Amino acid sequence: MQPPIRLGGSARIPNMKTQNQPTDGLQPQTDTPTKTQRPLGITWRSIILGAILIPPNSYWIMYVEGIWHTGHPTAMSLFWNVVFTLLVLVIINMGIKRVAPRFALTQAEFVTLYVMLMIASALAGHDSLQLGLPAMSHPFYFATAENKWGAQFHQYLPKWLTVQDPDVLKGFYIGHDSLYRPEVFFAWLYPVLWWCLFIVALGTVGMCMTIIMRKQWTENERLSFPIVQLPMAITEGGGNVSFFRNRLLWVGIAIGGGIDLLNGLHMFYPNLPMIPVRHTGMDLGGFFPGPPWNAIGWTPLPLYPFIIALGFLLPLDLSFSVWFFYLFRKFQQVLLAVYPFPDLPRMPYFAHQSFGAWFTYFAFAAWMARGHLKAVYKRVVGQPGGADDSDEPISYRMAVAGIVIGGAVLYWFTLRAGMGPFAIIPFFAIFLLISIGISRMRAELGPPAHEMAGGMDAGNIMATVVGTKALGPATLAIFPLMWWFTGRGYRTNMMPCQLESFRMANQAKASPRRLAWAMMIALALGGLSAYWAGLHLQYQIGAKPGGMVEHEWGHWSELSSRLYNLSGPDGVGIGFAIGGALFTGWLFLMRSYFAWWPFHPVGYALSMAFGVDYFWSCLVISSLLKWLVMRWGGLGTYRRLLPMVFGVILGEYTVGAFWSVISVILRVTTYDFAPG
Repeated sequence: MQPPIRLGGSARIPNMKTQNQPTDGLQPQTDTPTKTQRPLGITWRSIILGAILIPPNSYWIMYVEGIWHTGHPTAMSLFWNVVFTLLVLVIINMGIKRVAPRFALTQAEFVTLYVMLMIASALAGHDSLQLGLPAMSHPFYFATAENKWGAQFHQYLPKWLTVQDPDVLKGFYIGHDSLYRPEVFFAWLYPVLWWCLFIVALGTVGMCMTIIMRKQWTENERLSFPIVQLPMAITEGGGNVSFFRNRLLWVGIAIGGGIDLLNGLHMFYPNLPMIPVRHTGMDLGGFFPGPPWNAIGWTPLPLYPFIIALGFLLPLDLSFSVWFFYLFRKFQQVLLAVYPFPDLPRMPYFAHQSFGAWFTYFAFAAWMARGHLKAVYKRVVGQPGGADDSDEPISYRMAVAGIVIGGAVLYWFTLRAGMGPFAIIPFFAIFLLISIGISRMRAELGPPAHEMAGGMDAGNIMATVVGTKALGPATLAIFPLMWWFTGRGYRTNMMPCQLESFRMANQAKASPRRLAWAMMIALALGGLSAYWAGLHLQYQIGAKPGGMVEHEWGHWSELSSRLYNLSGPDGVGIGFAIGGALFTGWLFLMRSYFAWWPFHPVGYALSMAFGVDYFWSCLVISSLLKWLVMRWGGLGTYRRLLPMVFGVILGEYTVGAFWSVISVILRVTTYDFAPG
């Protein structure tokens, strides 16, 4: 008998003992609708209401994130703009339940609203179309005789996916113009519609993959899905008064909301005190001015209350592993200062270490699902012993067809754009590998955020493995246009949102088939709304410091550099990716043989890429608090404290959202309570 493997939930693994983690305190619900229960609840009124809310939601995100670079509702795993909107609607619904209960929304309808807004927010988010929109124009507006972009790569950029007219682009960057001038509107309309087709195809492939994996992660491994805990608690019964009568909930709201209220007032009245909690407040790197310790660089000390609360929901081994491996990353920087490699400026290849780790995590997820995938295959080809797909949104055969058709559209689209025919499949394979890894990781563990910036894009990985010379200028030039979905950070990746959506529908006894249609509507309308909001605001206001336009410089400058210096495979980078994969495999092996092993492989995968910097110290605090609670109070005390934890999150999300709305109304920057 093999020793036990520990997972974030109480997974059931064939031929292995399982070990539940009571330290999680969050047991996944298993109330799957039976054959005699017909899952309902997702009504047309909820879908229509969700569709109505998508455009203003996209406008809000594009304004605060894309223009002002503040608030960052989509930088965290749990989008605060969606939770705030849901909370407001729940409070209104509680009043409706008292005076006209037949018109009140059900939990299934609230799940529909949440899902549609979450998908639309992901598209309008910081790591998605806020990058895709300016990419359509940036290399043309900023081309000069000095940088020679025009001669280098303009000929490789497709006209049907870009806007190249300098007269049209002037208003986009300077502002004080209108999107609705005919020559401006129609210059953008054609490429935007093409990109919306791409979005629907990409979202369809992702949704079909989550349908195939849903039962494995929800029912077979019984992962806990921590991210959906709060939305499901808020919407239970369409909004329960008992939830809001909990005293500990209001203690948490007072803590989180009180800090944001005080800090927000400080922005308008500087004489009022301020409680510094942001990552910009203190840099620990300043305490180490001399070599080699100054090599740690920028090391912030964030103290966000809501991230501490989110960290309290995590398994202890994950929260500990994230900040431990963050410090391990800093140690590598110091070690390189002592033993430098001047000929290898990318050392120690953090992005490549991270990709190697995600590759192993993906392989682990595939190995765990091998029995389920075999049963799915039998179902698709019609062999006996196939998996039951009667509870799925669509049959497994239809899901596979969706992947094939959607994949064919993506291939044709990218080939027509100019990418080499042999580069397309590995390009999307890398993206899907990372997306599946993120989806399972969020279902199992639910970290506060999962930014993976600084070289984790599919184009960079391919350039490392085969070299820029083999890829060629035409393929390299297309990579920046695709950077919005496989590039900057993956925080707004749609696949985990889709997987969590089906989990929420399962808990709410809602129809997964109807939810799938709602998700498709959100994909199409969310894409159009994000483009509309971004263009409308850019032509009104123009480019602002730190806004979405500034995020375009890096990868276009990198493209120029690559075209000047075409090279072969990066053997050292490949070695670090393999090393990261092997090290992650060793971490999995140690977890399987030693129940006390505290290092989670996901902690290493997350911490090697930039992004953990924004919240690492919050997890130090939350892991210490949770250890003390579990050590001296036990699981019962932990569960009794959950309302206060939810309250801290709701308090910050509510007051922080209030300041964000004020910034949109007054058109001024206000207190920014969330990192990004």
